[in-house]
Amino acid sequence: MTTTQRAVAFGLAAALIQAIMLIAFAWPATNIKPRELPIAVTGPQAAAVSRQLAEHDADAFDIRTVADESAARAAIADRDVYGAIVTGGQPVVLIASAASPAVAQQLSAIAQQLSGTPAPAVRDVIAADPDDPRGTGFGAMVLPLALSGIAAGVLLTLLIPSIPARGLGLTTFAIAGGLLSMSIISGWLSLLPGSYLTLAAIAGLVSFAVAGTVVGLAAAIGRAGIGLAAILIVLIGNPFSAATSAPELLPRPWGTIGQLLPPGAAASLLRSVAFFDGAKAGGPLTVLLVWAAAALALLGIGILRSRPATATADLREPVPVAG
Repeated sequence: MTTTQRAVAFGLAAALIQAIMLIAFAWPATNIKPRELPIAVTGPQAAAVSRQLAEHDADAFDIRTVADESAARAAIADRDVYGAIVTGGQPVVLIASAASPAVAQQLSAIAQQLSGTPAPAVRDVIAADPDDPRGTGFGAMVLPLALSGIAAGVLLTLLIPSIPARGLGLTTFAIAGGLLSMSIISGWLSLLPGSYLTLAAIAGLVSFAVAGTVVGLAAAIGRAGIGLAAILIVLIGNPFSAATSAPELLPRPWGTIGQLLPPGAAASLLRSVAFFDGAKAGGPLTVLLVWAAAALALLGIGILRSRPATATADLREPVPVAG
């Protein structure tokens, strides 16, 4: 293949990657709508409200009837539902903008459309941070965490020849990155409430999982692992992380798949710890720990792969003859 042919081929490949990235990021954003979104209803008109919601869109909501308003608030606090409609007298819509400002907005709008009832009052029972009421800052912080992890993994892979040394650099990045990123997010910008050290530990785990995926795959299968990690984390993980919406608002099954990748797990874990006292934190924490463990396992495979080559090189070295 000539230089001209290679240039044209690389240009076409780059255009194809650009098209795929546009689809990956734009398609989910233009298909945001409830898909079996869990909400609670309670009160004397609960059955009627459930029927109206089902008639509005049969697949939109996973409707759960609870005993009373206290039970509805408890379900929201436990992250079992995103909101609730309380009937009887003046209807009330309970939302939790901390769980998802996008869902809170949709629930408020849908409740206003319920026929046969007075206009409901809307109460935000677990509000987003007052410095980030629309969740814009929260959603914007997930991509930098992922991209910085990719960048760190690439630099460690390309510049550090020793795989054990890459592991040391990975650990250093995770600790320093977690502390520094949360000093900005939680301290300076005040986007997340809660314990600084706990949030920093989560950010460090996310950094380790993302950068470790790059370093581990590259150690195990070569530099092609860098591209594979970028596809998993950036091309799939970020647009389907639901950091700016909710997994139940994304096209199926991508909302679920996004929660199994580091960006989506990071967003869910940070929300649970910062706003919901750790409710439903176990799932995303497990996902991140599995990715971190997989990174360590891949580094181990890389070390084992490099040993035969090192041993062969040692055997080929001439033995000095005394004399």
